[in-house]
Amino acid sequence: MKVIARIRNGFEGKFGIPRQSGLVEEVISTIVFEPEYRVAEALRGIEEFSHLWLIWGFDRAERAEWSPTVRPPRLGGNRRIGVFATRSPFRPNAIGLSCVKLMEVEKTGEGMVLRVAGADLMNGTPIYDIKPYLPYADAHPEATGGFTDGTDKRKTEVYIPEALADCLSEEERKALKGILREDPRPAYQDDPERVYGFEYAGKHIEFFVRDGVLTVSRIQ
Repeated sequence: MKVIARIRNGFEGKFGIPRQSGLVEEVISTIVFEPEYRVAEALRGIEEFSHLWLIWGFDRAERAEWSPTVRPPRLGGNRRIGVFATRSPFRPNAIGLSCVKLMEVEKTGEGMVLRVAGADLMNGTPIYDIKPYLPYADAHPEATGGFTDGTDKRKTEVYIPEALADCLSEEERKALKGILREDPRPAYQDDPERVYGFEYAGKHIEFFVRDGVLTVSRIQ
């Protein structure tokens, strides 16, 4: 398969990336096409759709050989599930599938680009294809969620001291709050004394969580 585009956003590492697409729509990413595919006609009519499917590659997933079972973090990392019953990046073919909201089609010096919300891809991730989301065929309100239906999903109240937030743009501040609201810690970690850190938008973010409140303690 050929790489048709790459995504650009503030996620320079795996920690902090939303666990699924669409969870944090405050995160805005840009899809930049490879030179061969910077053909405006290829996007004709795309602005009529509100959402898109991205087919992409886990190009930085560390794996030697594939395993028939994996340990989903949602289950605390101590229960094995069949790899084809999960969205783990460690698969025979490291292919990802994400649904994103199309915000804008823009003409730039790099050709036509797509601004999308809610992506769960690391900066620079290769995209192999883009397809429109079709509500009449793709939406299934009666669907069941397997093992995810029976597990609690942590959300946190986020506090960013004003003195730290001042170094962020308004867009970065909204995105960071959305990311942290989803509680990026592994599901099996809940140490109130532990300080976690990750990179976002060219900045190093540190935080801790106590009594359901996530406090940002450092932005460098």
